[in-house]
Amino acid sequence: MNFEVPRGEVLGIIGHNGAGKSTLLKILSRITTPTQGRVEIRGRISSLLEVGTGFHNELTGRENTYLNGTILGMRKKEVDRVFDEIVDFSGVEKFLDTPVKRYSTGMKVRLAFAVAAHLEPEILIVDEVLSVGDAEFQRKCMDKMESIGEAGRTILFVSHNMPAVTRMCNRVITVDHGSVVADGAPQDVVSQYLKSGQGKSSYAEWPDQASAPGGDIVRLRSVSVRDEKSDIAESVDIRRPCFVEIEFDCLEGGHVLLPSFSLWNEEGTVIFNAVDIDPEWRGRERPVGRYIARARIPGNLLTEGTMSINTAVWEWAPRRRTEFLHKDSVTFHVVDNLDGDSARGDYIGNLRGAVRPMLDWSTDYAAK
Repeated sequence: MNFEVPRGEVLGIIGHNGAGKSTLLKILSRITTPTQGRVEIRGRISSLLEVGTGFHNELTGRENTYLNGTILGMRKKEVDRVFDEIVDFSGVEKFLDTPVKRYSTGMKVRLAFAVAAHLEPEILIVDEVLSVGDAEFQRKCMDKMESIGEAGRTILFVSHNMPAVTRMCNRVITVDHGSVVADGAPQDVVSQYLKSGQGKSSYAEWPDQASAPGGDIVRLRSVSVRDEKSDIAESVDIRRPCFVEIEFDCLEGGHVLLPSFSLWNEEGTVIFNAVDIDPEWRGRERPVGRYIARARIPGNLLTEGTMSINTAVWEWAPRRRTEFLHKDSVTFHVVDNLDGDSARGDYIGNLRGAVRPMLDWSTDYAAK
């Protein structure tokens, strides 16, 4: 791995879990020693990595704040000057004289970020740890990092929040198995990363009927995710609809067949199950032939991330049973944006939840 970060640059670091991002930040923060090579750093570093890093559990929040300032080479009067800002930003003023071992995870993160960001580092290193904070605090953190970047200081930012990376950074690198595999403009690198097939493809085909999933009655032919132009879609704009196509061969007539699929996120949570309710074939026996069942997933329903699809065909009559179930048939990426016309609006932080529907909002106002 070889790269340089000039003064004043805001560098985003992305990559799948286990790619080496956090290890890289630990090396840059001098927490871990590299097995080979060297790191040259010019400037005072403040880092926020794992929850509680840099804090002494037996010390109070106040004591830890001054301890971190000392570690950064600051004098007490310098910490005094920004102390009130740190307390106000963190929102833990009622617990400043409580040992941090009694803090919740969220409280530790709030104070840790406030300390790291306000002690005027020349280089700020931030890992994904901010994801444990609430939405309002995440927004405050992003705004603060933007102001630090605008002040000409250097930031290294690791995150899975692609909209935040795209908005805040002026350069992004992709790390994979300890190597830099992409380096360039944020939009280009993020788009390439999301389209790079981090896992399976959004199209799967079984041209050999004998080895295809299924049995004597039905065999799977292909599964795909497509866009509005019917093109294969590895990534889908969160605002736009996409289509799941299930192609299968009915090998024996006289059966009521129900194509279906389930959608799963990367945490292994099922988002929904869908069964073919096309009125043309609902409750009807299917003659021998090839079929393509197509389901439309509306835009502004799914949340960002990687989705996988399990495919099945059920026999409903004359008996009810599963003809086949094929897991992880295809995967695709739902890509968010920062245009303000999706369900996230103007908010750029992580949005939790299995789905992100665009709801109709209205506000009644009455002057007092």
